[in-house]
Amino acid sequence: MELFEKSITVSEDDLDDLNHVNNVRYVQWIQDISKEHWQSTAPREMQDGAVWVVMNHNISYKSAAVLGDVISVRTHIDDSRGATSIRIVEMHNAKTNLLLLRSKTEWCLLNKETLKPMRISDEIKSVFSKDTR
Repeated sequence: MELFEKSITVSEDDLDDLNHVNNVRYVQWIQDISKEHWQSTAPREMQDGAVWVVMNHNISYKSAAVLGDVISVRTHIDDSRGATSIRIVEMHNAKTNLLLLRSKTEWCLLNKETLKPMRISDEIKSVFSKDTR
């Protein structure tokens, strides 16, 4: 599995009424890292013919992040079958390594021109199966 990672520093715009990161912001970050992983890993020709759409988000919130926290965001593809793929995203407090959330998102691959589901080819699967450890 290929692990993709980035860091985010919590700003005031990320906070809710309780001064914790808003759950809507977490969903945005899940989508952002997923897109960044695809765009930084898949060859341009592959990206030109396909687009990913979310079918389902399952998010388990474990702990709150607050202003100034640095969050380590990690993602990888857990499984792919047919036109769907399961992507895992975990967010940890970078200082304490405390798990903030874990998400399991089901994505569907669409043909970019027809917007119809398309089978995830072995070529696409291989792009995300490199072991980077």
